Amino acid sequence: MKILTGNDLKTGLVIWWTGSDWSPHVEDAVDVGDHGEAVAHEEEGARHVNSPYVIDGEMTETGPRPAHIKDRVRALGPTVRPDLTLKPADPEAGSWVI
Repeated sequence: MKILTGNDLKTGLVIWWTGSDWSPHVEDAVDVGDHGEAVAHEEEGARHVNSPYVIDGEMTETGPRPAHIKDRVRALGPTVRPDLTLKPADPEAGSWVI
C-alpha cells in the first residue's frame, strides 16, 4: 500500500491524501498505488500542499498506518507522551493553529 502525505500550506499540519482532498487524519488516507507521484505533483502545483511525498503504508483494523516509524510519528505525534498524540478523527485536531 502507498499513501501520500505532505504539509498544509496555511497551518503546517501533516496531511494525508483522501482520494479527493487532504485530511489531518491518517486513517482517512487512501492507497494511491502507482499514481501517487502524479497526484503529488498536481496537488503541489495547485498549491494545495507543501512537499508531498509517497510512503509505504499498511492497512490495520483502524485504517491505514505508515509503515516506517518516522512517518508514524508524523501521523500520530510524540511517542513518549501518549496524552499529546493526535487521536483518530479528533475534531479538535489543528484547532490550536492560528
